[in-house]
Formats: sequence, structure tokens, C-alpha cells
Amino acid sequence: MIVFESAAAPSVKTGEAEIGGRRVAGRLCPYIGEFLTLRFDPVDRRFVFRKLAATVSVGPADPRPWGEAASRIPPGPVLIGPGCEAEEVRGALRAAADAALAAGRPVYLLDPDPAGLPEEGGSAVVLCSWRPGGRPAFPDLARASEAGFRCGVFFPLIAGWTAEPPVYEALLAEAAAGGAASATALSPESDGDARRAIVEARATVDSEDTDRFFELVHHEDWTAQLPGQFREVREACARHGLATLPPRPVGRRQPAGNAAAAARLEERAELPEADEHRAALLHAAVRWIDESRRDLSAVARDGNFRKIFPFGGEIAAEAEAAFREAC
Repeated sequence: MIVFESAAAPSVKTGEAEIGGRRVAGRLCPYIGEFLTLRFDPVDRRFVFRKLAATVSVGPADPRPWGEAASRIPPGPVLIGPGCEAEEVRGALRAAADAALAAGRPVYLLDPDPAGLPEEGGSAVVLCSWRPGGRPAFPDLARASEAGFRCGVFFPLIAGWTAEPPVYEALLAEAAAGGAASATALSPESDGDARRAIVEARATVDSEDTDRFFELVHHEDWTAQLPGQFREVREACARHGLATLPPRPVGRRQPAGNAAAAARLEERAELPEADEHRAALLHAAVRWIDESRRDLSAVARDGNFRKIFPFGGEIAAEAEAAFREAC
């Protein structure tokens, strides 16, 4: 049995995170506790299984305490969710989203129940996780897209399963048909617990060749195949008209040029040729842009961008080019 308990205060995580190549400055969690069907969590990059009995901590339905919680998160996009099937009664995700949007924050909504979608359809970006064996595979996608939200979907790339062309082609086709702007394949965690969860998740939805799949996941170096498989999936995304990184939201109090330039730098950091050091510098530049309170497009137009930008060399050139495109 699932028991819902009201929390005394909102749950907020202020540490920086990354989801599908996009920076998240912090997270608001309207519901704490596992309650959804089998899904792949794009933040932790692990499979999550529904528990037959669990207690779910529910945040307030009043936006005001969520606004105070959001104010403790550093500048940059805020991730809110996942949602819950009890949203229509509890209203916690909608309250958190309304508060963050009213504060002018860029907002990602993770797996929101339709009842939790805010009225500002163009402001937030909806992120949908994959539900293996589900019909549809991304159950929150169509309703969010029909409501006017830009959407992105996520799924893990696993040899012998989702890395097979028939599987990922079907997922990409469903994402495109559902109105997604992007489909992001993720590398799942590969520690012992994560590998066991991968095997269990596949066995739940597909009982064929389970012994062979077990051997592949636990005893073969299947992660070494991922770079080539990611390349194939990126090419397939292009055929389906899908970006490989989710859209980046723009807060009402954030200069649009800053958001566009930050998005471009995040995309450059995800290119195959971007080594770890270069990617880290690009992400640091994104953080600096997010934290700037100035309209940096205007600074770039005046030719003064490199005077204030704290990075030099190729990173400065990339950032300046990003702002020129945004102007």
C-alpha cells in the first residue's frame, strides 16, 4: 500500500546536477518516495522499480513556501519532479512549478502528471523518462506537448537491448510522433547494483535470452561499445527530426540571449570531439553565464565581451560566437 504523508516544508536540493547534458542549479522535489511504474531515472541514470508498499512524503500545495525554497537555489535552471499520480489531489508539483516560474526561474519539469502542468505552457520544458514495456513508452509526453510545452525524452543505451536499432528506432519514432523536440540517449550507471537492475528491468518486459543478456551485462565489456552506438543513435535522431539534447528553458527574468548562448555551449560540451577538460571548461562558462545578471548579448554587440569573460582562448571564442548567434 502507498501511504502519502504531508511534509512540514518543501524538499530542496541545492547542489548542481546535470541531466542529459543540461546544467541544473538545484532541484525541488514535490514527492519523495518511489511510487511510479518501472522507469529509467535520467538524473541518477538507474532503473527504479515500483514498490508494493511505500511512504511518499508530499510537499505543500501552497506556492509560497516553494518560492522561499527556490530562492535558496543558485542562479540557473531548476528541476522540479518527478510528479505523481496523486497530483490532482495533492497539487505539490503544480505549486512548486508556479512558484519557480513566478520567480522568473528557468524550469524543467520531470515526469509531471497532467494535473501538475502550469498554465504557462511556453515557459517550462517537460522531461519524460522511459517506462520499459509501457504503452506508451513516454506516458507524460503527448499531454504535455498538446498543452504547448517543449518536451524532451530520455532512455538508456544498453548493449543487447536499447542499443539495438529496432528498439531505439521505435523509441525515437514514438518520441517524434508524441511531439518531442529531443531524444537523449544516456549511458547508464554500471556498478554492480545498476547492472543487476538492468538485468531485472529487461527480464520484466522481455523474457527472451535472459541468460545471454545476464552474461553480456555482468561479464562482458559492453560499455566499450557505447561511443559507436551513441554515434548511430545521434544519426537516427537526425533522421527523425529530433535534437539530442533537451531544449533549455528561459526564465521570465533571464535575458534570452544568455539562455541561448548557455544552451549552445552545453551542446558544444557534448560533442564527441570535446575532451573531458574542454567539456569542464565549457560547463564552467555556462555556470558563469547563468550567474550573470547582465544581458551579455548587449555586451557582445558592443565588442566588450572578452573584457569581462573570465575564460580565454578557444572557450572565449566559443562563448562570443554563441552570443553573436543569439543576437
